[in-house]
Amino acid sequence: MAGDDSTAIVAAIQSLLRLVRDVARLNRHCRCNSVSSPPSPRCSTEIRHLCRRVALLSHLLEEIRDYQGDLRPLDLSASSSSSSSSLCELTEALKAAKRLILFAGNFDHNISVEGTAQQIAFHFQCVTWKLEKALASLPYARFDISEEVKEQVDLVRLQLKRATDRYGGPQDLTILSSGLSESLAKESDFLHPINHTDYEVESKVGNISNESLLNDPDEMIHESATVSAEALKPTDDEVNSIEENKKPVVPDDFLCPISLELIRDPVIVSTGQTYERSYIQRWINGGNTTCPKTQQKLQNLTLTPNYVLRSLITQWCTLHNVDHPTLLANPRLKNIDKSFLDVIEAIVHNLSSQSIEEQRTAVSEIRSLSKRSTENRILIAEAGAIPVLVNLLLSEDNITQQHAVTSILNLSIYENNRELIMLANAVPSIVLVLASGTMETRENAAATLFSLSLADENKIIIGASGAIPLLVHLLENGSKRGKNDAATALFNLCIYQGNKGRVIRAGIIAVLVKMLTDSGGSMVDEALTILSILASHQEAKAAMLSACIIPNLIEHMTAGNSRNQENAITILLSLCKRDDENLGLISRLGVLTPLMALANNGTERAKRKANLLLGHLQRSQQQLQHVDG
Repeated sequence: MAGDDSTAIVAAIQSLLRLVRDVARLNRHCRCNSVSSPPSPRCSTEIRHLCRRVALLSHLLEEIRDYQGDLRPLDLSASSSSSSSSLCELTEALKAAKRLILFAGNFDHNISVEGTAQQIAFHFQCVTWKLEKALASLPYARFDISEEVKEQVDLVRLQLKRATDRYGGPQDLTILSSGLSESLAKESDFLHPINHTDYEVESKVGNISNESLLNDPDEMIHESATVSAEALKPTDDEVNSIEENKKPVVPDDFLCPISLELIRDPVIVSTGQTYERSYIQRWINGGNTTCPKTQQKLQNLTLTPNYVLRSLITQWCTLHNVDHPTLLANPRLKNIDKSFLDVIEAIVHNLSSQSIEEQRTAVSEIRSLSKRSTENRILIAEAGAIPVLVNLLLSEDNITQQHAVTSILNLSIYENNRELIMLANAVPSIVLVLASGTMETRENAAATLFSLSLADENKIIIGASGAIPLLVHLLENGSKRGKNDAATALFNLCIYQGNKGRVIRAGIIAVLVKMLTDSGGSMVDEALTILSILASHQEAKAAMLSACIIPNLIEHMTAGNSRNQENAITILLSLCKRDDENLGLISRLGVLTPLMALANNGTERAKRKANLLLGHLQRSQQQLQHVDG
């Protein structure tokens, strides 16, 4: 019976994993099938965010599958029933997400249908809420989910909750979200009426039956269908809207074959086809090795800037008074001299030179320009420099490598560039630089990882990249600046709970304790700050106690600056609460006097922690007296 139960859950998890992977691929699928008109910018953003959040759940499902696959003895009572119910709830939420993404991605946002766009936005809210609710109901303890994966799921849940709050909407989502499929089906019938006698009319924007998408997300109809002239006939409002907003037809050669949008940053792949850089890079990052348009195998993954086409598109936009969709739309760049942009583009072009000297000169100039202003950082990224700089991280020329990583660090200061850097798959190359570069190169690689890790999702990616042991090594053996950069990066990465175990296993506790006793004391502040954020982790507590850290903490609680006093007492509190042995130890070491001083005269945080620790000491003493009595 137990084996049957586990087998059933494993089968359910396998199905869920397939569903998650389907959803993760839908962003590209929806764009490729939006022939008539791509999704609106808002809708595209929501699709991308939802797909990315769902994709992060694969690690959770893999752990549940592996756990159940061991066929461990199970309690086949309410617990088993609860597990199955929770997985069913998650399945329904994921199916709803898949239906909605396919519908929204294939809906023509240029066609004016009253209320439909608003209803789609509402359904994004419902699906987001359903996913957050389903994840909250999973019995994580029953499946023995690792701390790292549990924290990753918590991060996804937090993002989903924030998204739900941001959307705003109905007061009773429980009732309204239950009608999601029915409501979408009604919209589908309204948008694309079905002639049941003769044939099924499909969406104007693709060759996939919307009714199929809404009713059965696991089946897609790829056969061509005839569309009636009446179904395609625009309404009077649509005709008026078209006349009022008449725009020149964009030449096909100026449209990206993937996004069907006007190309902003054209690049050529090895088959000779040109794409928008961000879309073809996503295609490649997804593990694809063929040309999307020709299906030929890519001989290499090099993306070569197409400056001729870029110039032609710019000229066409100017001639037809069309805004070229570039970062130059940024209000900060309204007064930029066109000749300066030409200079930057020429420098970026030289980054791909076959001459090492020309490459070195160009990357040195990029480093200098990117250091000066936000405007320069925007322009350099707009000129397509980031993917080329990432390639140069692997240069055999140490100077070129150093300039490249420093340029990426400078560019990452501008928040919008961080996504472009991550999109260019920069982290693995930065980690290689961190492992084998010169000391200055390693310092700047550590600083770059810190800058990129300011985004929560990047903390997960960087933590899993192998960077943490290298950062701990730099913290222990680097230059003063290298140690500071490593400490900053490690602290920020540890804000994500899932990285704490990695940091501890990399040996950071011994390094930090050594810093506390360093005669120079140059890294005491950093050491106590990182220890305070790790102190709640069980492995960290054990490592700290093994390193006999308590006397050092009492010393810094007594003589340190106010921030160090706060951190020292925070760590002591984590080590000693509900631990009579450690409470007795700090009492024998004379902690009571400095503790009372902080409780009376410390910062607000120090007072609060001191009073908590005093309370634990008092209870421990009372228990001892009761035992003795």
